[in-house]
Amino acid sequence: MPWRTPIRARHRRSGWPSTDIRRLLMATYEYLCSRCGPFDMKLEIGTAPKAYGCPVCAGAARRVYSSPGLSLTPNAVAALHVREEQAREAPAVVSQVPPRRGVPRHPHPALPRLPRL
Repeated sequence: MPWRTPIRARHRRSGWPSTDIRRLLMATYEYLCSRCGPFDMKLEIGTAPKAYGCPVCAGAARRVYSSPGLSLTPNAVAALHVREEQAREAPAVVSQVPPRRGVPRHPHPALPRLPRL
């Protein structure tokens, strides 16, 4: 059954290089800051350091080992998630309404063939 085939085997058959698989597989790693408490970081598999900077106090937080949270995310979707998270913390400020852009209208290709009155 194809859904029981391991991820690496499926991608190997499709011709994807193993580096692309690593970029698609993200894991949620849990860290514990002695001042602020626990927080999660979403990083590529195998890239999680033993200590990570706390997002609140910037102090060193040690990694806590727990069950992995894996997800298979396409690059475009992962980029959108990162952009959304950045917009939550520092949204873009707009000072004026953007100018309206006119959409060029192309006549329908069947119009020249219609009978003229």
